[in-house]
Amino acid sequence: MNRAAGLLAAALLLAWPAPARKPAPGDGPAESRGALLRMDTVSHDFGDVPRRGGDLVWEFGYRNEGDVPLVLTRVVTSCTCLKTDYSRRPVEPGGRGTIRVIYEPHKNEPGAFSKVIQVYSNSADGRHVLSVRGNSIENNEL
Repeated sequence: MNRAAGLLAAALLLAWPAPARKPAPGDGPAESRGALLRMDTVSHDFGDVPRRGGDLVWEFGYRNEGDVPLVLTRVVTSCTCLKTDYSRRPVEPGGRGTIRVIYEPHKNEPGAFSKVIQVYSNSADGRHVLSVRGNSIENNEL
């Protein structure tokens, strides 16, 4: 091929539109993962506590590791001796929140206790289970 023909061929290649290609995985915007609830801890041990010494309080911290707002829809306890308090406001991606758990030892008999808290949300990985435990002792035994 002579030099003029080579230059013409190169010019045509540059001017001609490239064929469309399929996007490869990882090209373009990432697919949404949804909300992802990540608990700092899933259990707490109160240890030995006086049965009539007042309510016990623990806060479970969590964060949203997803890419859409996280909403706690329901928190269910295994006993009327447990109460919970949490924000119903959405937690933005990267944001943090807490679930406050209040255990009332005077509502149960003395001895070891283990209680469960179920956390329902729009998290992509479903329901989360938390627990609190300890040993309730009559005040005269301390």
